[in-house]
Amino acid sequence: MVAMRKRQNTIKIAGIDLAGSSTRPTGLCFICGKKLETAVVFSDEEIIKQVKEIKPEVVAIDAPLSLPPGRKNIEDRTGGHFRTCDLALRKKGIRFFPVTLGPMRMLTERGIRLRKKLEKMGFSVIEIYPGGAQDIWKIPRARVSKEGLLKGLKGLARTRMGLVFPSGTGSSRNLTADELDAITAAFVGFLYVRGQAEFYGRGHHIIVMPSPGP
Repeated sequence: MVAMRKRQNTIKIAGIDLAGSSTRPTGLCFICGKKLETAVVFSDEEIIKQVKEIKPEVVAIDAPLSLPPGRKNIEDRTGGHFRTCDLALRKKGIRFFPVTLGPMRMLTERGIRLRKKLEKMGFSVIEIYPGGAQDIWKIPRARVSKEGLLKGLKGLARTRMGLVFPSGTGSSRNLTADELDAITAAFVGFLYVRGQAEFYGRGHHIIVMPSPGP
């Protein structure tokens, strides 16, 4: 028990709700011990700077971090549209946007580029999907109810993870949808480090999702 408490006090996780363009806001969430903090940034440089300052054990990114098999780049039309992790999501009945869909192409390119930069610096990077995680936890997605999502995340933080929300987050008006999804990403990274996550897909095409346990 003492060892577990010590582990909890030293754990560091980064969650990133990545935007497809640096002109749109990217949500960040950092778990340090039992506390979590959020921020909104724009450029890759801002993201990397904050990650380097925290030095997390894992960086959980909400963005496709790999291409479908057979595609050399996102514009390559010779490969398929779905990765094994995408097919696993579909099998579970979890709604998602294919990486080859128009708006997703820019996000996929940026996600892969950011993953390579972070891994080159020695960080462990995983792909996560906040909407799917929220479905598994049976809490609303941000576009359905920001208030409901915030309430659900607070409940998870308290009952499952032993984490403390930052002060002044009594209403979702204090947090953007990007920050709420970044918190979700960090929670999945937290469970991943604790061995309480599942892997959808195989090989280089894996999305980490929370186990559906209590």
